Amino acid sequence: MDESRAIRSGRTQIGDWVFVFICVIISLICLIPMLNLLARSLSGTDYLIKHEVYLWPKGLNFDAYSTVLSDVKYIHAFLWTVLLTVICTIFSLFMTTICAYPLIFENLKGRGFFNIVITITMFFSAGTIPNYLLMQRLNLLDNPLVLILPYCLSVYNMIIMRSFFYGIPDSLRESAEIDGASYFKILWSIYIPLSKPVLATLALFYAVGRWNGYSDALMYMKDKNYYPLQLLLYNILNNINSVEVATQEGFSAPGLKDSLKSAIVMFSTIPILCIYPFLQKYFIHGVTLGAVKE
Repeated sequence: MDESRAIRSGRTQIGDWVFVFICVIISLICLIPMLNLLARSLSGTDYLIKHEVYLWPKGLNFDAYSTVLSDVKYIHAFLWTVLLTVICTIFSLFMTTICAYPLIFENLKGRGFFNIVITITMFFSAGTIPNYLLMQRLNLLDNPLVLILPYCLSVYNMIIMRSFFYGIPDSLRESAEIDGASYFKILWSIYIPLSKPVLATLALFYAVGRWNGYSDALMYMKDKNYYPLQLLLYNILNNINSVEVATQEGFSAPGLKDSLKSAIVMFSTIPILCIYPFLQKYFIHGVTLGAVKE
């Protein structure tokens, strides 16, 4: 008996080490490209031309970052994207909450129909051209609202929120109803305070999605003042190989162009990475509880 238990314990330890090894490999796969970009953005021109930069910068050089941070269009796009991300995240959380909350009530008329209609939108969409025509009919083209309203609600995130609400005991809601609390009072006083993990998780989902988004601005926006940072960087990276753009940016040498590319990517990636540590303690808890109905 003790021998079989020792064998199982040994197998468990081996399994743990295998799992740790796999996690380390996955972490390195994600981390190494970022380290390479950081090293290239801080390296000197000669080393970049010779392809001698890998994970550690050589010939420390901050010219790429000074160019990015001293250019007005980068700073303007960065501040606009921060504002846009904050607005979209708050509005999306509001829409997700008020959509998920009524669907937990069994006495809601048409509850099954609404669930089916909402779920269908996850699998079928009109397509790019009908969406463009819709934005045109709504007079949203070249309007900042086109970057907020069309994507203010994710059905997948709403289902996570609804499933999380299912896990909150009905007795809490029933007690509040007996005390005369309204539906909105129950939502604000009971469900919202208990939903901090899932709210933080969905806030991260929405913020990352908006921060990295550029396709909607590419299709619907012509005013460059409202270009989000990712679209500005997309246009620059697409054109930076031309001599004219490289010269305009102050980077006429090939090595300096590579350095600028890396600096631009790091400039757009680091801010959103800084948010994750503040939401990490809620992240796993929110996804786990919101994924399965208890």
